[in-house]
Amino acid sequence: MKSIYLDYAAATPVDPQVLEAMQPFFSENFANPSSLYGAARVTRQALTAARGSVANSLGAKPTEIIFTAGATESINLAIQGVMRRFPDGHIVTTAIEHEAVLETTKRLDNSVVSVPASGVVIPNDIIEYITEETVLVSVMMANNEVGTIQPLKEIVAAVVEIRHQRQKSGNQMPLYVHTDAAQAGTTLDLHVSRLGVDLLTLNGGKMYGPKQSGILYVRTGTQIEPLIYGGGQERGVRSGTENVAFAVGFAKALELAQLNRKDEAHRLELLRDQLQQAITQAIPDIAINGDQRHRLTHNLNITLPGLDGEAAVLYLDNAGVQASTGSACSISSDEPSHVLLAMGRSAAEASASLRFTLGAATTKQDITSASKVIVKTLRHLT
Repeated sequence: MKSIYLDYAAATPVDPQVLEAMQPFFSENFANPSSLYGAARVTRQALTAARGSVANSLGAKPTEIIFTAGATESINLAIQGVMRRFPDGHIVTTAIEHEAVLETTKRLDNSVVSVPASGVVIPNDIIEYITEETVLVSVMMANNEVGTIQPLKEIVAAVVEIRHQRQKSGNQMPLYVHTDAAQAGTTLDLHVSRLGVDLLTLNGGKMYGPKQSGILYVRTGTQIEPLIYGGGQERGVRSGTENVAFAVGFAKALELAQLNRKDEAHRLELLRDQLQQAITQAIPDIAINGDQRHRLTHNLNITLPGLDGEAAVLYLDNAGVQASTGSACSISSDEPSHVLLAMGRSAAEASASLRFTLGAATTKQDITSASKVIVKTLRHLT
C-alpha cells in the first residue's frame, strides 16, 4: 500500500504554485530589499506586493501586516509585545491554547480559563477573568489537537462592551484580542473585520506554504513593542533582513487557501466523516474528542481505552499510515496532551488517543485504505 499521510495539522507540503512563486527569490532576485540599487528594488517591490496580497486576503491594510518566522514568533510578538508596552497589564487565555501561548503567558501576569469537555470555551468564562488591569485576551481560532472552533466573535463582542464600560469609568488601559489562527487558514474565514480581533497569528507551514513563514496582523492603533531590535524593518516591530522568498510564498499560500477554503472544507468534511464512520462502526468503544459540530472539517481525534497512542503511531507508520498522538510541537515531552487533560480526559485516556488530519492530497481511496489499516492496528494493540 502507498504511504497515506494523515497529519496535515503538523505540516503541509509546499504547493507547487507556492514553490514556483518563491523560486526567483533564492538565487536570481536575491538582493536585500533595503538596499538602493536596481536589483534591490525588484525584491522590495516583491515584498511590498506580498504584503499587499496578505492584507487583501485578510481584509486588512498592508501596514498592519508584520512578516515573521512562523506562528511561534508571531504569538510571542503579539503577547510579549503588548505586555512589554503595558508591563502592569494582565492577560487572559485558555487551557487548550498551543504551547507557544501557554509557555509565554505563564511567565506573565495571567489567568488561564478552563474549558468544558466539548473543548469549546464558554465566552462568559473568559469575561469573568477580565479585570481592570487586563490588557490582552488570547483565544485560539481553532484547536490544533481536537479541531474545536472557538466562539471568537462572541468573545470579541463581549470585549467591545467592556471597552465601552472602561471609557465611561475613565480606565485608560486598552483591551486587545489576539487569536492564534495557525490551524484555520485552509478552511475558515480569516477576514479580520468580520472577526473583530486586534492581533492575528498565521503560519505558512500549516497551509501549503514554507515552514518558518508567518505573519502577525496588528490592527492600526494597537500598541506593541518589538522583541527584536536592529535595522527597523517591518515598521520597526520586527528588525532583520526580510526573507523575501518566504514572504512571497506565504502570501501565495494564503491567497490559494482562502480562495479554495469553502470547497476544500466541504470535501474534507465528507472524507473525515467517512473515516470516522469506518473506525467507530468497527470499534464501538472509540470516543471522539471535541465538539462534533464546532470543529475543523479535516480533524478527527479519538480515544480508545487501553491503547498506547505512541505505539499505535509507530505501528501505523510501519503499515503506511502517518498520524500523530497530538501536537508535533510538544513531541519531546512525555506528558499526555494538555488539551485532552483540560477537557477532562484522564492521563491514561489522553495517552490512548490519536489524531488524524486530512489535507489537499487526501482521496476517498486513501480513506478507504487507511481505515482498514487503522482498524486492524487498533484491534491488534488493544
